[in-house]
Parts: sequence; C-alpha cells; structure tokens
Amino acid sequence: MKAAAFEYVMAHSLPEALAALGPQASGAKPIAGSQSMGPMLNLRLARPSQVIDVSRIAELRSVSETGEAIRVGAAVTHAEIEDGLHPLLRHAYLQFVAGGIAYRAIRNRGTIGGSLAHADPAADWPLALSALDARIELAGVGGKTRVVRAADFMLGAFTTLLEEGEIISAVLLPKLGPSLRWGYYKLCRKTGEFAHASAAAAFDARVGLARIVLGALDGPPVSLDELAQRIARHGADGAGPEALAKAVAGAMPNADEIDRQMHTATLERCLQQAFGVSKR
Repeated sequence: MKAAAFEYVMAHSLPEALAALGPQASGAKPIAGSQSMGPMLNLRLARPSQVIDVSRIAELRSVSETGEAIRVGAAVTHAEIEDGLHPLLRHAYLQFVAGGIAYRAIRNRGTIGGSLAHADPAADWPLALSALDARIELAGVGGKTRVVRAADFMLGAFTTLLEEGEIISAVLLPKLGPSLRWGYYKLCRKTGEFAHASAAAAFDARVGLARIVLGALDGPPVSLDELAQRIARHGADGAGPEALAKAVAGAMPNADEIDRQMHTATLERCLQQAFGVSKR
C-alpha cells in the first residue's frame, strides 16, 4: 500500500517549520528521518494533508554545550551518535544505545527527536534518556519554548506531552563524566527487532544520579526508584534476586509470569553491565 496524497514542504528554519504547523494548518505533520512516519503513511495509519520536512534545519542538526547540559538537536541521527561524529556525544553509553537501534540503514536516517515523538514503548531513546534524567526542549509558534523531563514526556503508547503546533527542538543531556556507571540491556528475538523487555540504569554519585528504568512495557518506561536508591546506598549488594523480582512485580502488576521473568532477567543483566557483578 502507498501513502494517501499529501503536500510536501521542506522547511529551512525552525520558525518556518512552526509557522507551517501553526493553528491555521489543518492536518500537517512534521517529519525528519521518516523511519516511523514513513511506514505509517504507507499503511495509511497516518493521513496528513501536509508533511513538513525538518531534517535539514541547521538548528535541529547541531550539538552544543550550554551551561550544565549538552544540547542535542532533534534531527541528529542515531548513526551520527553511534559513530561519534559530534565530539560532545562521544560517550560509551550514548554510542552503545545508538548502535543497538534497529539496523544500520534505519540508524542512518532515524533521528533522536523522531524516536521520542513517535513514543513507541519498545523504543530505545525514551528509556535511555529517562535513565539519565535528561530534558526535552519543545518549541512552539511565536518562539515559545518549554522544557520537560524525558521521564514525563511519554504519556502512553504513541502518546506524548506534545501539543498541537509543537515540535521537539532538542534533547538536553547532563554532562556525562567518567564517574557515570551505566547499564543498558534489551531482550529481542533477534538483533534489530523490537525489544520484548528492556532496562536502563545510570548511577553517578558526583551529581546524585541514581535511576533504574524498565522499558518495552504497555506504556511509558517505569522508574524503579526504591531499587535505585537501595543500590546507590549498598552497591551491587542491594541487587539480589528477591529485590529485583519484587521491583519488577511492582512495576508491572498485571503482567503474566513470563513477562515478569523476562524483565527481571533483563534488569539483572543491565545491572551486571553497570556493576560487573551477577547476583545469581
């Protein structure tokens, strides 16, 4: 099947893109790498009257340092992060996550902002950025900008805090230093497929960061705050099998036993990656 007819507009600046998506626009949708929107168009799950291509907007393609954060333009691709093209993003955690997204052909086109906006529960960036307690910058008509926590951005499957006429303009990452201990693990049928269970963890005593997040659920990622604080206090000794199973059961009470076991095993491997210790 092919997409229903639509008008294609290439935006060359953020104000131009926002104007095209403003209140007067009916049925307009932004598009960057097209790795999620493209299939939806072809399956006619999405039928916008106009598609606004934001992939060549310089502001959305840049990476810069701003105060305590690193500002990553929403149209930066997974492959650019994986390859360390931007010096500020040459960090093992970011490159590891980016390198595990789908297949290289998709990483060449797919963007960090597009992944967040699509809000697939099995996606990598919503989970990985939530573990870092990153922020997401949303731009609206008239130069209005607001910043939200990555952990709060996704409301449900394919549903976000984005309001009509808004687009993701950037991701604000905390500066990642050598003291960061991290783990990221996902369970897939085969490499490149959607995750059936996923987990991310980030600990940095220097800035008081202690987060563990489960992904590939029915909705947004779920933070395991009690377990994270316990591990922050006691290290790997706080990640015993009973503690992990209890945390997973609390995060997904309506899941069947197989799903809970998959997420528990995924969580264990994530923490083993972070601390280099297995508790089984």
